[in-house]
Amino acid sequence: MKKIILLLAVVLIASCNTTQQTVIAAKKTLKGEWSLDEITYDRSGIFEVNLYNDAPAECFSGSVWKFIPNNNTGKYVVNQSSCASTGARNFRFTIPKPESNGDYSFLFKPINEKKKSTNNNAGYRMLLKHLDTTTMTWTMTVSLEGKPFVITMNFNKLQ
Repeated sequence: MKKIILLLAVVLIASCNTTQQTVIAAKKTLKGEWSLDEITYDRSGIFEVNLYNDAPAECFSGSVWKFIPNNNTGKYVVNQSSCASTGARNFRFTIPKPESNGDYSFLFKPINEKKKSTNNNAGYRMLLKHLDTTTMTWTMTVSLEGKPFVITMNFNKLQ
């Protein structure tokens, strides 16, 4: 019985280390600047989508995102001249342990320059669908007319 418990403990520790190593590797890959090049929806139509309680989705197209993994912070710059609110915004992020189905999330929380929470302490969860050294994809599911509505954001690495 003691051998079985010891074996289970070793397996549990090894799986936790693997998960932690995966998150660390993802953060290293994430480090640097990314361009949000495409935002799509899971159905056709014209939708007024406001991302992160900040700006219309069209304003985020071409935005530049910088990730600093050693302190889990970053900055994105909305640079569409046709948008009312351009400029830099700060955020804090994390990639928690995977869900029971193995999916990884990306948690994002707006902060100010002093690293204090903004937007009434609001945060956002996206599914980290894909991440490699040159591309990244997030999906966010919201409700539209009582049904799931999936927003997909495709990034390309700049540096």
